[in-house]
Parts: sequence; C-alpha cells; structure tokens
Amino acid sequence: MNNPSSTITEVTEPLAVEVVSDLICPWCYIGKRRLERAAGLLEPKRLHVQWKPFQLNPDMPAEGMDRREYRTRKFGSWAHSQALDAEVVAAGKEVGIAFDYVKMTRTPNTLSGHKLLWLAGEQHCQGALAEKLFSAYFVEGRDVGDVRVLTEIGVEVGLMPQDIAEALSGEVAAAAVAREEERARHAGIRGVPTFMVQGKPLGSGAQPEHLLAAVLEKAFAETAGPTCSDEGCRIKP
Repeated sequence: MNNPSSTITEVTEPLAVEVVSDLICPWCYIGKRRLERAAGLLEPKRLHVQWKPFQLNPDMPAEGMDRREYRTRKFGSWAHSQALDAEVVAAGKEVGIAFDYVKMTRTPNTLSGHKLLWLAGEQHCQGALAEKLFSAYFVEGRDVGDVRVLTEIGVEVGLMPQDIAEALSGEVAAAAVAREEERARHAGIRGVPTFMVQGKPLGSGAQPEHLLAAVLEKAFAETAGPTCSDEGCRIKP
C-alpha cells in the first residue's frame, strides 16, 4: 500500500520592511500602529521592520523651536495648526494613541534621534526605541531633540550610555544617517511614512491596515524563494 503524501508546512522567511519616517511626524506613529495591525492580519507570515531616517525639517535649529511659532509659520495660523492636530488626535484614538498636543511645546531637530535609531538598529532594539521615541514626543511632550532625553530613553531599551554618547557626537552615526536619507531621496521619497521592500517604495502615508496587509501580501509573493516538498524544490507561483 502506498504511503499517504506527507503534509508540507511552508516556512516563510520574514519580509524585510523599511519604514522611512521622522520622529515629529504624527502619521508615522499612526502608520506604525497600522503596520503592526497589518502584521497581525498576515500571520503566520512575519515582518522584519527597520526604521530609516527622513528629516522633514533638515534646517531646523539644533535646539529646536517653539512649536506654536513654528507651526504658525508653516501653516499660516495657529488655528489652522490646531485643526490639523485635531484630525491627528481623532485618527490616533482609532489605533490606541493618546496624542497630547497640550504637552508639546517645542518642535525638535530630529537628527540626533535618527542617530540613536541607527545605533539601536545596530544593536537589535530599534523597534522598542522607535516606540519609546514616538510616545515620548507625542504622548508625554518630551523634547526628543535633547541629548539628555535621548540618553534616558536609549538606556531604557538597553543601550549603553557610552555607545549613545559616541553615536550622538561622533561621525559614524551621522554619516550613516546621511547615507540613508540620500538613498531615500534617490528612491523618490518626498514624504513620510513610506514603506519599502527591497529598496522600492510600496506606498506612502498611514494607510489602513487592510490595505497595508494586501500590499505586503503581494510583496511576500514577489520575493518568495523556493519551497520544498517530497517532489523536490519548486519556485512559488
């Protein structure tokens, strides 16, 4: 009697997803939550998320600016800025983020924060750091451009103070951030968040999780390698 065919369990490698973002972009934080929800819709497939830098305000003074002054200049009036903030607050509630714009008094320069995220990527704690940086700014109103604040948050996720100091003041992290920003602009990225797979943008904006899941499912299919069965290896259709 012939043996029944063996049951084949397909093992899929995590899909590497790069999220190009800035720490002062509220839609990047919302996009993070929606990406997490999309990942849940894709199970058992898994994502390996990397955070890449994009400074929305590269000419921001190193010490940052008073937020009301900055936003009034950018949007023409404080009232318009507050209306935009209200839209963000409403969207944040849908994904469990309690944006608190009353606490946010300064708009920081984000270069140092991106340097710290690069270091966290090197030491495999980038996701935890991204969450804490977003929460620190948008929920707690902390100045994530301040070295002391960044050091405290970095230590909380397991980074060593001496490594943090070197990343924030040295040339290695600065050069890495500059390369990544140039790469993003070369890829045609002009806004954030932008999701990328294999160096190609999949889409931008904080898209609903079901749309993100569909795009990522397609990316899984396009990047799939060979799978093996009792009949040998084949390429997935």
